[in-house]
Amino acid sequence: MGIQGMELCAMAVVVLLFIAVLKQFGILEPISMEDSSDSELELSTVRHQPEGLDQLQAQTKFTKKELQSLYRGFKNECPTGLVDEDTFKLIYTQFFPQGDATTYAHFLFNAFDADGNGAIHFEDFVVGLSILLRGTVHEKLKWAFNLYDINKDGYITKEEMLAIMKSIYDMMGRHTYPILREDAPAEHVERFFEKMDRNQDGVVTIEEFLETCQKDENIMSSMQLFENVI
Repeated sequence: MGIQGMELCAMAVVVLLFIAVLKQFGILEPISMEDSSDSELELSTVRHQPEGLDQLQAQTKFTKKELQSLYRGFKNECPTGLVDEDTFKLIYTQFFPQGDATTYAHFLFNAFDADGNGAIHFEDFVVGLSILLRGTVHEKLKWAFNLYDINKDGYITKEEMLAIMKSIYDMMGRHTYPILREDAPAEHVERFFEKMDRNQDGVVTIEEFLETCQKDENIMSSMQLFENVI
């Protein structure tokens, strides 16, 4: 994987890995056509009670039956109704036993933990999943920007982008061919900013990020790959 391939990897790996994790742990089970009238999300069976089904349906692009199916899988793997960061890291470590996925998992966890309370609720899970799988290109890109904007101040700095790229390199870069040089992440960051930082003020805004990505055919194509996963 070359330096430019890492840019697409940084966008697509979020969805690829997350879908793989969900399938591995049975959360993306086939949608049942049975009437699940007894499972209005079975709110009383978990410690954390999710929002009502109608409200979640309004917030996402999933049908009622899809939400019920997703919830059954989520509840089976997370009986408390919550996923903490340690569990999230453990899941990703299983997929990359030869690398170190903990830092990347930390960044991805924070992107899903919408309210920053240290746990992913079912609501966080389905809202993020809805964006990644069925959101508009604009929504997906905003979600990706939020992943890169580590301190959530509305800007991507070189330090933040370098941290993300190093975490991807630690997770899978050493197993790419040709093998990436140690300075590859820093080189990628420089190229990223040459392309994205249009006014050359040392940070990338959401407007710069959206405008540049929407003009890049490869990035735009990568945003459409996972729309029919479920």
